[in-house]
Amino acid sequence: MCNMQPSDNQLDAHQHQNSTAPLKRAMSTRHLVMLSLGGAIGTGLFLGSGEVISQTGAIGAIIAYILGGAIAYMVMLCLGELAVHMPVSGSFGAYAKKYISPSTGYMISWMYWLTWTATLGTEFTAAALLMQEWFPQISMWIWTIIFAVTIFGLNISSTRIFAESEFWLALVKVVTVIAFIVLGLLAIFGLIPFHGAQTAPLFSNLTAQGWFPHGLIPIFTTMLIVNFAFSGTELIGVAAGETKDPAQNVPKAINAAIWRLLIFFVGTIIVISALLPFQLAGLGGDGVSSSPFVTVFNYIGIPYADDIIRFVIITALLSAANSGLYAASRMMWSLSEQKLLPSVFATLSKSGTPIVALVVTMFGAIPGLLSEQFAPETIFKNLLGVAAFTMVIVWMSICLSQFNFRRQWYRSGHTVKDLQYAAPLFPIVPILGFVFCFITCLSMAADPEMRAGFVGCLIFTALCYVSYFIFYRNKD
Repeated sequence: MCNMQPSDNQLDAHQHQNSTAPLKRAMSTRHLVMLSLGGAIGTGLFLGSGEVISQTGAIGAIIAYILGGAIAYMVMLCLGELAVHMPVSGSFGAYAKKYISPSTGYMISWMYWLTWTATLGTEFTAAALLMQEWFPQISMWIWTIIFAVTIFGLNISSTRIFAESEFWLALVKVVTVIAFIVLGLLAIFGLIPFHGAQTAPLFSNLTAQGWFPHGLIPIFTTMLIVNFAFSGTELIGVAAGETKDPAQNVPKAINAAIWRLLIFFVGTIIVISALLPFQLAGLGGDGVSSSPFVTVFNYIGIPYADDIIRFVIITALLSAANSGLYAASRMMWSLSEQKLLPSVFATLSKSGTPIVALVVTMFGAIPGLLSEQFAPETIFKNLLGVAAFTMVIVWMSICLSQFNFRRQWYRSGHTVKDLQYAAPLFPIVPILGFVFCFITCLSMAADPEMRAGFVGCLIFTALCYVSYFIFYRNKD
């Protein structure tokens, strides 16, 4: 990627002389917002929200999600400033390379690639598990292959088709969450009947078991699940290199996405907690499919609630896989662009999509295919742990990159006013974002279920640095 001087505000196609070909700028604000909502509204909300409530109680879960939203917002403000200044497709990898160190940039790009590649496995596995409930006679791996081929097809066709498909897939989820919150609120206030409630349930359930039934500690131990629920918002940064007019569209999309997510998540938590006792909200014995969404819709008396939510969750999973494959392939493309991977990975198809990077990333989803032979729940948990941990590392790098970039900016004699978009309250925002993400990492190390994923990630980080110093150190 061409090294940009602070005076370069725009990265145009003509600056890409040394590259294979630039990626096409085909996305608008609408695509960006839906891309980040699509990346964020997935298993974390439909399946993980119940888990958080059962561990922390209702009020604890609301606090955890507001905290998670605040952390995500701080990170995204930092990302917005960097993405507007330097709108490139390798996003945070390129920023970490320039504003932390080349080896860290290399590690972050690979980390982010791992995040989404691990997630691809979980998304396909979970979607196949759900399909099996409809068609028990058809093997899970057949569904996994069908989904994998579909998502691959959408990604390979063109950026425009990918962005459009993601818009509609994400819309299904957004409409469901809005319907869930609206119907839930009607049931809470007794305007529509709710199973087992003679009078309007209102909000007494929120504190029925005391404010914090398990104390305050679970709020912090569930932070990882919560942070993972907001992950995906940073896709806006990855897509900045393929967005029309990034200086306008990126900040707009960041604001719109974070606020909507906060309303969706907190609204969902309030509805689930007001209508269900907190012990019922968790996953229970039926594994992936016993989402609190199904329970609430059933109790409201919506026909075929199981089927509707199952369809929505499958859509949500496929949309997250769609965004994930997009993000991971762009990271590979960017590494190849920066001469940190063989140039074959930067090969673009006729329609301008990085074809080799897409194929290689798809192979990363293989753990998902193996899960039928082993324990799907265990694999799911571990992959989720890996994805969440790597995500937090990436977020820390965004905060640190922005911190260093802003200090450099001041040193070179510029002021805040010279920036097209500036994150507010510098240096508080990047420092707090970094510290909170770091605390989240520590909470993961403390969770016995997550420990395998944590150790795996540490080994992966070490391997990234080692391989960088062996192969690429002298090339910079």
